[in-house]
Amino acid sequence: MNRPVRAIMVAMAMAIAMAVIAMSVDVVNIFQFVSAGDRYERAIQGLKSAKSEESRFYALNSAAKESFIAGNTNDAQKYAEELLLLLPNYKENWNYGNAVQDYNLVFGRIAVANGDIDNAKRFLLAAGRSPGSPQMNSFGPNMSLAKDLLEHGEKKVVLEFFELCRKFWSGDVGKLDSWSSTVKRGGVPSFGVNLIF
Repeated sequence: MNRPVRAIMVAMAMAIAMAVIAMSVDVVNIFQFVSAGDRYERAIQGLKSAKSEESRFYALNSAAKESFIAGNTNDAQKYAEELLLLLPNYKENWNYGNAVQDYNLVFGRIAVANGDIDNAKRFLLAAGRSPGSPQMNSFGPNMSLAKDLLEHGEKKVVLEFFELCRKFWSGDVGKLDSWSSTVKRGGVPSFGVNLIF
């Protein structure tokens, strides 16, 4: 391959890499600029506008998580319980893995808030046993319960959770290794948008 062609190919590869990085930053910025209050309002509106059991099944994920974040623990519990009840009807649905993660996540975060760390650890591992989903396989799991438990000194269970996540999150681009290293050193990783998904 001659020098000018090689230079053009290198320039094109660099342009593509920069575009991918710019797109990633834009996605992160979009999530960071949407306030928790806005996410909660959107989640509840999505639940209210659900016209079928299936659309409600989709809306319950966000409604449960965002209700907990908004401090509406009773609603979060209620929505997570409903999500759990609907699960058997949607085993072949693309959202099944998200639902498995999300109801366990909410139950676990409520357990942490109530000082029940042992149950919270059990819920974290159950969330990690999700079969994955298109979103979880690409962008990764939600790390909010893992963060809660790390803040209570529960390194071992979080490292085990990371290992469970490897079975579905093939595109983690080294995040699980980096986060594991941080946890082993006694730190709490900066999970970024994985606290929101």
